[in-house]
Amino acid sequence: MTAQSLFYIIIAILIINYVVDKILDALNAKHFNDSLPEDLQDVYDDAEYKKSQQYKATTYKFGILTSTFSLLLTLGFLWFDGFEFVDNIARSYTDSPILIALIFFGIIMIGSDIVTTPFSYYSTFVIEERFGFNKTTIKTFILDKIKGWLMMAIIGGGILALIIWFYEATGANFWLYAWGLVAVFTIFMNMFYSKLIVPLFNKQTPLEAGSLREKISEYAETVGFKLDKIFVIDGSKRSTKANAYFSGFGSEKRVTLYDTLINDLDDEEIVAVLAHEVGHYKRKHIIFNLISSILLTGVMLYILSLFISNPLLSNALGVDIASFHIGLIAFALLYSPISEITGLIMNVFSRKFEYQADNYAKNTYKAEPLITSLKKLSKNSLSNLTPHPAYVFMHYSHPTLLQRIKNLRK
Repeated sequence: MTAQSLFYIIIAILIINYVVDKILDALNAKHFNDSLPEDLQDVYDDAEYKKSQQYKATTYKFGILTSTFSLLLTLGFLWFDGFEFVDNIARSYTDSPILIALIFFGIIMIGSDIVTTPFSYYSTFVIEERFGFNKTTIKTFILDKIKGWLMMAIIGGGILALIIWFYEATGANFWLYAWGLVAVFTIFMNMFYSKLIVPLFNKQTPLEAGSLREKISEYAETVGFKLDKIFVIDGSKRSTKANAYFSGFGSEKRVTLYDTLINDLDDEEIVAVLAHEVGHYKRKHIIFNLISSILLTGVMLYILSLFISNPLLSNALGVDIASFHIGLIAFALLYSPISEITGLIMNVFSRKFEYQADNYAKNTYKAEPLITSLKKLSKNSLSNLTPHPAYVFMHYSHPTLLQRIKNLRK
């Protein structure tokens, strides 16, 4: 195979991926105005349903614009040897492979982020604002960008530097060391993400004593689940949309509730949502996802080790000097179809796990408050209640609201 053939394969992958996504989006959009099923009639009144349809149509059109821009930008960068241009800039500063790679990715990542910032700004301050979701200030928006760049430089740059160092030191066996590094980092972040990273962006406070905390503690005791760390996060500083999540293991396990969730739901509904999250823990879903992620990363790194030293990868992107960082970009583009397949498989498991967690909540607490909480959360985020089945299969990590309600009422 020639470098030119590989180049055209990369172009084909990008275009096919875009076309498939747009077809799925279009199929999904055809269902925006469907009448609501009987079990979902009480989610929206007529005015709210009309608003949800407008929101879906607006985000759909904006999604076409952003994804088309992203595709054209990527194709243009490939066609006009943008990677070679940036690589030459990086090489003009140093001869160190690690520093060249860090400068290269720094320019690519920050440049890409700057170019797409107007879209992000419009989404936040025009679309989300128009439909009553946005609570982000300009100051928070800018600070989030700066903090994101710093984290990318420190954490992403540090991991990349170590992986290249492993490659320089051990050659083809680098993937084993890189896998070990990523595995340790993944486990560490699962344990301490809420304690170390979240405070950089949000304020977390322990759930104050009162009826809600008492009800949560009573439920946790009935299922033999030790839960001392219950935190409330100020999600309302960015959006009115609500969420809750479980993180950590052992002594570090904690539940985090968005303040918007506490405002939107009553105590019984919040306990039902927590029962669902406890179900994920009890059914070992968190462990499964963690192990699966580490194994999939190992497979990817092993395949990378088979091809990374081949100059064809760098040549395909228009760079004559074979280098790890250019090869990594080419590999990522070529590997994307495999990532799509593994993502689909993980979504199938995820949807199955959601049913299991719902069943756990139903059997250890109550089904009805979970049903009403799901309806309220869907209503408050103007969710699409009539998605196309193909779109659900390809993109949804959760079953649809209708599917979950039917399961809970069995």
